Amino acid sequence: MTTNLSEPAVPAVELLGVPDLRLVETAPPELTDAQRAAMNRRWEEMTTVNPALFDGPVVVCTAVEWTDPQTMVLSWCRATYRLLVLRLDPDHAVPAPSLFVSVAQPTTDGRLLVGRMAASTVSSGRWQLPGGTIEPPTDGDGGLDADALARHAARELAEEIGLDGSHCGLELWAVTRGNWGNIGIHFRAPARSAGTLKDAYAALASSEVERGRIPELDRIDFIRSDADIAGLGGPTADFLPVLAALHSGADAAGRPGSGR
Repeated sequence: MTTNLSEPAVPAVELLGVPDLRLVETAPPELTDAQRAAMNRRWEEMTTVNPALFDGPVVVCTAVEWTDPQTMVLSWCRATYRLLVLRLDPDHAVPAPSLFVSVAQPTTDGRLLVGRMAASTVSSGRWQLPGGTIEPPTDGDGGLDADALARHAARELAEEIGLDGSHCGLELWAVTRGNWGNIGIHFRAPARSAGTLKDAYAALASSEVERGRIPELDRIDFIRSDADIAGLGGPTADFLPVLAALHSGADAAGRPGSGR
């Protein structure tokens, strides 16, 4: 799932186009004893409020560089979710932008699917595209590259909406930099009818409930404009208005926009 543990007061999102992505693993940041104590204290406070939180593995972006106008190099390290909590500490914070993927799932009538995060998640009530933070690869998974990000995006679409399919159908659509410097890698899926998407989500939600689990998204909807976003009636991911506007422009032009 996508995790921004606290939102800055004024979200600002930079649209970085559709670059050629290179990913390079680096060492994690070295924390002082004071930083580690602050991190653990804040994590304990958050898990007391929400015991469902899990300190699982996550990818943190350590640097973003352009080697030429078309090539972006994302340096990343292995961490766990509690490192993201340290961003909230006014005295001991360290830069820890997350790296996440999302999927723009258009409908055949030109709208875009969005989902609302369930109450059991960190981002309870927030509307966003299907997607989630990246987990570091294990020894048997190979490295982290654009193809691995597409596979992760396809898994998120299956886990949150119930749409199984090959990641080969996903097109790299945009890269954003938003709150906390978080880097979003956004893919675009082939258009499907709204009815197909509703049926897939309903079947997934029913199956999750039968297994005693809470679906990660407690509701889905479809948007076409800023007015539609406002009508969702809740907070939205910082990147959603930017990508919704890109989607509308893509529909008008017949293809996704690009350029840095």
